[in-house]
Amino acid sequence: MAETKEYILTVEGRAKLEAELNQLVTVTRKQVSEKIKEARSFGDLSENAEYDAAKNEQAEVESRIQTIEHMLKYAKVVDVESNDIVTVGKVVTLRFHGELAELMDMAGEQTYTIVGTSEADPNENKLSYESPIGAACINKSVGDEVEAETPAGIVQFTIMNIEKTQ
Repeated sequence: MAETKEYILTVEGRAKLEAELNQLVTVTRKQVSEKIKEARSFGDLSENAEYDAAKNEQAEVESRIQTIEHMLKYAKVVDVESNDIVTVGKVVTLRFHGELAELMDMAGEQTYTIVGTSEADPNENKLSYESPIGAACINKSVGDEVEAETPAGIVQFTIMNIEKTQ
């Protein structure tokens, strides 16, 4: 029997998925259904681009609904402890230093939230605990000097601060 993947989520990440699922089920699904109904009224379905587009959109919406339902079913929401150790759900401030940090113009302090893989979003400074930098932070403390092996090379940083989210 195949093992089911567990999805590590923060409380915020679970809430976002639940909100997205609610939107898809209660609003988007009905909108797409109306598009299909309208496209059918145009006649011949074999050469009806609007109908094809609406059916494709319907398939995408239904696929996303199934994906979210699966993720929520197998979600493990992390309980963020109030300690000074980096775990999923913590906000960490890192000071990058060293040759690669300078070369990549990332020297200095950056703040990230360590999250589950499905919540990761570099544009929002949310790092997956499985990413090179995120993984290197796990179980570390303030003041620890850390090296992370990234595709670009070894990145060096110091953990400056750890906070509990929310």
